[in-house]
Amino acid sequence: MSAYKHILVALDLSDEAIQVLDRAKDEAQRHGAQISLIHVVKPIEQVYGGFGAIGLPGDFSGQMAGFEREALRQAQTQLADIGAKAGVPNDRMHVQIGHAASEIQRMADESNADLIVLGTHGRHGLGLLLGSTANAVLHGVNHDVLAVRVKVN
Repeated sequence: MSAYKHILVALDLSDEAIQVLDRAKDEAQRHGAQISLIHVVKPIEQVYGGFGAIGLPGDFSGQMAGFEREALRQAQTQLADIGAKAGVPNDRMHVQIGHAASEIQRMADESNADLIVLGTHGRHGLGLLLGSTANAVLHGVNHDVLAVRVKVN
């Protein structure tokens, strides 16, 4: 196995995200790799079932865009706090809006990451073993993927 040089850590910003970051830091230290962080915010249409497509009044559309901007701002603030505590430089912290697996895959390609680390809750049943995001990332990349089973506090 060759040493990893760049590890992309996908965080969901939950209380358990630190478990994923700690495992990534261990891998980075072992391999002498740098770490980048990514968090993906779902577009407001995904969260609220595509309201924009049914032609809601302009005022409501503006409110929806405001909610999305606020979600993005909050995610940037949270990721910056987590990253600062972990010693990750600002230019290696990324918050995107989109489909989580696609954005993680895209960032891994663009940043030349050779390992993606993400969390999974390991819920019961084969279909839920990895979780939908971890499963989609795993099956769509040419990078190594480390799925860290998080323990809910």
